[in-house]
Amino acid sequence: MTAYERSRIMLRFADLLEKHTGEVAKLETWDNGKPYEQAAKIEIPMVVRMFRYYAGWADKIHGFTVPADGQHHVQTLHEPYGVCGLIIPWNFPLLLYSWKVGPALACGNTVVLKTAEQTPLSAIYVSKLFHEAGLPPGVLNVVSGFGPTAGAALSSHMDVNKLSFTGSTATGKIVLALAAKSNLKPVTLELGGKSPFIVCKDADVDKAVELAHSALFFNQGQCCCAGSRTLVHESVYDEFVEKAKARALKRVVGDPFKTGIEQGPQIDNEQFKKILKYIRSGIESGATLESGGEQFGSKGYYIQPTVFSNVQDDMLIAKDEIFGPVQSISKFKDLEEVVQRANASSYGLAAGVFTQNIETANTLTRALRVGTVWINCYDIFDAAVPFGGFKMSGQGREKGIYGLSSYLQVKAVVTPLKNPAWL
Repeated sequence: MTAYERSRIMLRFADLLEKHTGEVAKLETWDNGKPYEQAAKIEIPMVVRMFRYYAGWADKIHGFTVPADGQHHVQTLHEPYGVCGLIIPWNFPLLLYSWKVGPALACGNTVVLKTAEQTPLSAIYVSKLFHEAGLPPGVLNVVSGFGPTAGAALSSHMDVNKLSFTGSTATGKIVLALAAKSNLKPVTLELGGKSPFIVCKDADVDKAVELAHSALFFNQGQCCCAGSRTLVHESVYDEFVEKAKARALKRVVGDPFKTGIEQGPQIDNEQFKKILKYIRSGIESGATLESGGEQFGSKGYYIQPTVFSNVQDDMLIAKDEIFGPVQSISKFKDLEEVVQRANASSYGLAAGVFTQNIETANTLTRALRVGTVWINCYDIFDAAVPFGGFKMSGQGREKGIYGLSSYLQVKAVVTPLKNPAWL
């Protein structure tokens, strides 16, 4: 169909999704455990915005006319890959659905989407809304299943022309290998992170504490870009630790469907046990447990908001992606030191910088080896802002104009010119 027709279908879908925000948000909370208010007021509106953003791009995708040295007319075509295999994670099911399905359809591809086995419901529900909006049968296909079976089959399939995967670095390596062993299909990867949140000596400590708290504990700490290495200048370190502890103790944990809840349960028993294991590791390795450290309540996969101070870089809680409500706070002396330590990680997804000095902000922005640097803010996911990682945090970009290139191939077309009036 024409690009304009694709655009109209995506806009109708966005309207339907907005109309059904309540039902969809309930499914996200039921599946994932995230607070209902977070899903309904933050995430679903972001999904709607993402589809409207890419609907606007659909009929503005085009190639170029390229000047050549000789008597030739040269043009480029931006063509869809065809069948795209999209694999989304369990921490933000619909948000990542929109990051992948939006640009894939806008560019004219068809999709086979695999949901995470923990959170299949919302993608199935909203895909039905897509058909209600007029999407032809067979364009968007949803497969629910496990990684070693459904995910591996999709990654290895010879008729899938493009893959996009969001998840752990370990699984991303497997997906990349399967793609290479089959038909060498290109792969976009958005993987793990251990993002530094740097609090400089001139920071407004109260604001920095709240921002660092949100950067780590949002979504039960189950964020690939969570600010999970809080690096604080020695001159404000003690004050920061005390206030971070106090903020964690005030965090409201409980039934995610209730009003005012900030933190629900972890996704499942496996993740619950993994997080508690890391907390024990932090205690055993000598970090100071300032708050939390145990299960919250007597049932469910709830974990107390946990804060460690005096964390050293060689501790597991400072190196590994915990993916839970565990804040690790370390001390630094100067910019040279904090840059070296921040970049020492194998990950490079994001970083936060809290400073009132523009020179400091500029220095850190260029020195940090990460895909996103947030200055005096965090977790800003505007539809137009590209997202992706350096190093073992992935390859390629999602969102914005950069996200389109993941779903388009460039073809050069060269035609001779006879007696051209101009070149």
